[in-house]
Amino acid sequence: MAVHNYDVVVIGTGPAGESAAINAAKHGKRVAIIEKQAQVGGNCTHWGTIPSKALRHQVKQIMAFNTNRMFRDIGEPRWFSFPKVMERSRGTIDKQVEMRTTFYARNRIDLFHGVARFKDEHTLVVRDRQEGMEELVAKKIVIATGSRPYRPANINFRHPRIYCSDTILSLSHTPRTLVIFGAGVIGCEYASIFSGLGVKVDLINNRDSLLSFLDDEISDALSYHLRKHGVLVRHNEEYESVEGDESGVIVRLKSGKKIRADAFLWANGRTGNTDSLGLENIGLNANGRGQLSVDEHYRTEVPHIYAAGDVIGWPSLASAAYDQGLNSCNELLDKEYRFVSDVPTGIYTIPEISSFGPNERELTEAKVPYEVGKAFFKDTARAQITGDTVGMLKILFHQDTLEILGIHCFGDQASEILHIGQAIMQQEGEANTLNYFVNTTFNYPTMAEAYRVAAQNGLNRVF
Repeated sequence: MAVHNYDVVVIGTGPAGESAAINAAKHGKRVAIIEKQAQVGGNCTHWGTIPSKALRHQVKQIMAFNTNRMFRDIGEPRWFSFPKVMERSRGTIDKQVEMRTTFYARNRIDLFHGVARFKDEHTLVVRDRQEGMEELVAKKIVIATGSRPYRPANINFRHPRIYCSDTILSLSHTPRTLVIFGAGVIGCEYASIFSGLGVKVDLINNRDSLLSFLDDEISDALSYHLRKHGVLVRHNEEYESVEGDESGVIVRLKSGKKIRADAFLWANGRTGNTDSLGLENIGLNANGRGQLSVDEHYRTEVPHIYAAGDVIGWPSLASAAYDQGLNSCNELLDKEYRFVSDVPTGIYTIPEISSFGPNERELTEAKVPYEVGKAFFKDTARAQITGDTVGMLKILFHQDTLEILGIHCFGDQASEILHIGQAIMQQEGEANTLNYFVNTTFNYPTMAEAYRVAAQNGLNRVF
């Protein structure tokens, strides 16, 4: 068995692993990275963020074509199958893989393909698909193995009509009807995607509202627009059983209801990829969700072993994972680091949602005297030009100091628009006030000028 020595070994090539490995390499460390799949990129590139967002973009284009009056001069609305749309989305995945493979070569990071398992606290054994094995010995190790969909044991995911959020990407037909169990971010995003393709969707939610961590007004708006596109949302429901047959799936709920559909998508929870790491050999234990505990330095209970990304749980976002990996490596390099806590929310439903900072409910519970400034996209020239008039920008600010406390956005390009407000909120002292948006000249027409409109709207409420 070949033995290789490194300063840093990273397990996983998703956003957290990639940023940790490249950061270490750029600071003169000898680095190796391990990927169990045939291609780099991790779950983010192959099953999660990139495929679903690329898929969403294609569906959004179809929806725009089919509802634009100008295109009716060309012909009737068009129907596209799910496999056809997915095929078009794969081009983005291929580009991401090519780009990220180049990163490792350019930074002289050794890439090992295989399953990693701890032999001891400093040694990893990597087994490839041909059962060949190599040992990697490292001074520091970063676990960035990501997560996978949680699969309850009483659902038969081997049935050809029962899917999770990974296997749904290999769907070979377009179902007429679909039941999605789980109305979290993933469930809501796929409800938008499939309803945009004309599929009748039942979205089963085990809570009393959609995405309850959002601003209540935006959660209500999401519910309205999902229903407008043909999604039937069922709140406060739990499944009793999921049974597939040759022609479809029957979902029985604990409330006594039963629903039949062509296909079923499970989108309720994820599990950290730690079960094959041999953690028992180094004295580490994952929790019931397969996640590892870390301190504010991203260190596990073994001081020279770090963890970052989905494998440590919240917030389980690609954006946060990249920063977590970077900062975990900064700490082990004895460089300045930060614990990633202030993370913007980006939800790629149709329309999309993004927020930063507390919402109205949280500020009210904390007894913070805030006021609200709003701008509705239907009143902005840019949205009227593009036809994307659904949505709004909401600024929450302190009544007395005008300090911006939270930004909440719903509509086209919400995840892009949000970053303007986020940048101002990160400024210290008087630099973070509503006055910035009133005293700044914005390009016209733009979506960004919604900040000026919302700020003036908010100031009108101050006395």
